[in-house]
Amino acid sequence: MPAANVQQLGDTGGPQAWFQSLPLVTRYWFGAALLTTCGANFGFFSPMKLIYIWDNIWENFEIWRFVTPFLFVGKFDFNTLFALYMLCSFSQRYETEPYNTGAGGGTADYIFALMFGIAATFVTYPLMGMLMPAMPIFAKTLTFFVIYVWSKRHPTAPASIWGVEMKAIHLPFAYLVLTVLMGNPYSDILHGIAIGHLFYFLVDVVPVVYQKDVLHTPQFLIDRLGVGAYVPPVEAPGARGGAAQGNNVWRPPGRANAPADPARPTRGHDWGGGGQRLGDS
Repeated sequence: MPAANVQQLGDTGGPQAWFQSLPLVTRYWFGAALLTTCGANFGFFSPMKLIYIWDNIWENFEIWRFVTPFLFVGKFDFNTLFALYMLCSFSQRYETEPYNTGAGGGTADYIFALMFGIAATFVTYPLMGMLMPAMPIFAKTLTFFVIYVWSKRHPTAPASIWGVEMKAIHLPFAYLVLTVLMGNPYSDILHGIAIGHLFYFLVDVVPVVYQKDVLHTPQFLIDRLGVGAYVPPVEAPGARGGAAQGNNVWRPPGRANAPADPARPTRGHDWGGGGQRLGDS
């Protein structure tokens, strides 16, 4: 994906304007992760209340533990700050042009991808724990899931790590090698890559090789967010009663930004809905 499509902090007139310029899902995920991580590090709540502990969920009905492991990045250090940066940067990049699984490569498709990543993380976490020590916090796992899927969606996009230029397809493994060489824990990176490859295989390989559509964005997400990038409601000038126009609305589904050039030929599988074909980068 061209770098020009990604907003930088200095491009938008300050931190608040930059934050508001982030795509919808990235803005909420990054904002929640930042608040949760800061809150735990500043002592507003214990990190032990945030991590994934199945017994506490089952016995004490602490259902927030289904969400908070994907928001708490860890104690304050350079690795945590870098992980927050990667979460924001690569979530933003993939959200602007995700795989089209039924919603035209838009916001609903990205939310569905995250739902898949979250569900797959819970299912495979016990297996990871059998193979190597695995931390019960999953923010980095989900981030590397997004990074890997983005690298498959845009394999030839320019990327870099510590100034070393490379293609996007090599980026997840470059991070993995660097993490191993630095002696830092890497199970969350492996976990995210594995889940990301499963998603890529089901979305981009199975439809082409086996002629089967396996994953579909749920209709309720499409109904709520429309096809393409979701556009929040904006009250029309002089409108009464909170009326909105020229945007996507909650009920009934309104307009959304259509995916760019949906009819152009590609090598991938066409999911329908006027969206891009899988594999197009």
